[in-house]
Amino acid sequence: MKKVLGVLALTTALIGCSDNEVGDVSLGWFTTKDIKIEIVDDPKVTGVTCHISHVEANLDFADPSDMSISCRQTGPITMAMLSTIDRSKSGETVFKTSKSILFKSLKIRRILDADNKTLIYLSYSTKEVEGSHKHSMSTVPLWGNPVWSELDQVVEK
Repeated sequence: MKKVLGVLALTTALIGCSDNEVGDVSLGWFTTKDIKIEIVDDPKVTGVTCHISHVEANLDFADPSDMSISCRQTGPITMAMLSTIDRSKSGETVFKTSKSILFKSLKIRRILDADNKTLIYLSYSTKEVEGSHKHSMSTVPLWGNPVWSELDQVVEK
């Protein structure tokens, strides 16, 4: 029995490990749920870093859908970077992770609000829970950034 519990504890610990994890907060002694805080760097706009918090329910078939996101400029943002991104109203997925064994995932999309020169990052669950798709949003204004005036030329075209 001790051997089984040891293997189960090791498996649970390994499942919870992530190269991007910077925080792990237990929700109490009598629960297997933790709040994980992960870093997600935008793969195309490398000057933006997002921190996502979400609940991980070890030993459950699905994690809760609640999450939070906060994104900030952490390095240079260039017009070359912005020229490679999807400028449609739905933007593009920059991060995705599974939240259950059956079709539920957490996704982050980047959308450019060119009129207001702001990058929008939307985190959301792909499965409806209690009548709602859980979601959270963060913005990265480009005010004061060298690309600010360059975006004027792109918006006017």
